[in-house]
Amino acid sequence: MIPAHIIKKIKRIHIKSSRTVNSIMAGQYKSVFRGSGIEFEEVREYCPGDDVKTLDWKVSARLGKPFVKLYKEERESIVMLLIDMSSSLKFGTFSGPKLERAAEVASVLAFNAIKNSDKVGAIFFTDRVEKYIPPKKGSSHIWRVIKEIFTFSPQGKGTHISAALDYLAKISKKRSFVFVLSDFLDDGYLKSLRTIRQRHEVIGVMIYDKGSFQLPLKGIITLSDFETSNELVFDGFNKKIREEFTSRKRSHYKKILSIFSKAKSDVIELEAGASVSDTLLQYFRFRERRLR
Repeated sequence: MIPAHIIKKIKRIHIKSSRTVNSIMAGQYKSVFRGSGIEFEEVREYCPGDDVKTLDWKVSARLGKPFVKLYKEERESIVMLLIDMSSSLKFGTFSGPKLERAAEVASVLAFNAIKNSDKVGAIFFTDRVEKYIPPKKGSSHIWRVIKEIFTFSPQGKGTHISAALDYLAKISKKRSFVFVLSDFLDDGYLKSLRTIRQRHEVIGVMIYDKGSFQLPLKGIITLSDFETSNELVFDGFNKKIREEFTSRKRSHYKKILSIFSKAKSDVIELEAGASVSDTLLQYFRFRERRLR
């Protein structure tokens, strides 16, 4: 039995996301994500004027004459949502848990996808892969994804982004648009990101809480790590400690951007208190300008 307050949140996000897509985002998603993939169809004998870059050397060598590969444009895209369900996503200072922002992002992206006849799938992960929802179409499918975000009880607490990326690489052979929704409290996933980037387009959605960058001015403070349960004690009135705390937070923030840059992948930066629709729309417009 799903608690009434959870059902209320699911309905609110579902309705809000649907309205957003049908109004301010109409057509924006389609212009930057639709019809950008190609898939192999067949080989045929080379004809004068064919691009030599399409020559299939193996087939040509086997049959003793030149053959070229033919490709066709994909009629639909697949959007995969890799959603971080670790304990740190349950944290929030002023704007509620980061997981609620992740649910709203997932909902808006999913509604955009199905509106353009694309399929949407999801992978929930913590320090392990927790759940896989195969790509499907339809509003009822989006409802299921949002409901699972709020009701699923993960076994792990930590974050292992490589595990989610490696799992997707094994199960998804068709080129997909992959959105990784996380606060990225992890390290060592650059190799996996580069590997999956060879077949899929990966876009990070970094959800951060600006309140977590500073220590409160409240004297001795005990902070608990949501993912490890470790506790750290700080003197909130000590200027040097406060500056070092903020410096480390900013350093990790820049490191995330650097990892995605090295993998030649985009990052959407979403502050927990910011508008999800405005942030995504800004990225869609940026992407559209870049594709011109």
